[in-house]
Amino acid sequence: MTADKYAPIGVFDSGLGGLTVVREIMKNMPNERLVYFGDTARVPYGTKSKSTIIRYSRQIINFLKTQNVKAIVVACNTASALALDTVENEIDIPIIGVVRPGTDMALKATKNKKIGVIATDSTIRSNLYQKLLTEGDEDVKVYAKACPLFVPLVEEGWTNDMVTEIVAQRYLYEVLNKKIDTLILGCTHYPLLSTLIGKVAGKRVQLVNPAYETAQALDRMLTELNLKNDSETEEEKKYQFFASDTAEKFNAFANLILPYDVKATKQIRIESYQETLNDK
Repeated sequence: MTADKYAPIGVFDSGLGGLTVVREIMKNMPNERLVYFGDTARVPYGTKSKSTIIRYSRQIINFLKTQNVKAIVVACNTASALALDTVENEIDIPIIGVVRPGTDMALKATKNKKIGVIATDSTIRSNLYQKLLTEGDEDVKVYAKACPLFVPLVEEGWTNDMVTEIVAQRYLYEVLNKKIDTLILGCTHYPLLSTLIGKVAGKRVQLVNPAYETAQALDRMLTELNLKNDSETEEEKKYQFFASDTAEKFNAFANLILPYDVKATKQIRIESYQETLNDK
């Protein structure tokens, strides 16, 4: 397939957290058009099986293909961990997840080779972060911890709340006791807690934000493929947002974190899209 460099980039997540990736793309690649889909009707992905995540990912990719996207960002750690290896072999559109960019940066950042990973249950159980880190450096020790309460706390708006700080202290106690010097925020919601997590972790621990690292990796990938948009786009045609459930909460959350005023999010029936990919 010959892609159009002026076509949009498709970005998807299980819900709202992937908007942190969108924010980084907007900041670092201001000419690019974006189509975002948040699967708000079926969130959270972190407690679902691999086969279910693959099925959901295929449906969403088929929807994004109807929007003529030139590349796809899986802005969900769970889907990146459980579905990316499968779906990337089924389509002819460039696709990138959020796990590998985060692990690459953590390996560059660590000095004592002790790296912590916090994420959803499914991402931790997938062992992908642990596998990629130890493949990158066999001397690295990885300490992983599932932090399922962080997502609802972020979506409740409690990003700088005493309750959230107490939860963070409880979650992080174990990995901090291992004397880590690097901590991967392995869920796209978690960068919104970076100030609070940084306070709990202390200055000796460097936080790795896979949302930022993914935007950088996407920029490099599009440059290599000669797919970067080199012209400005009218603001009203630049960004489109879709969700599988009602949009009120989505719009409110998006407008808290994005450098862009989201006026309209379209609700779609994602189940109506095919559950298989047949590009190749």
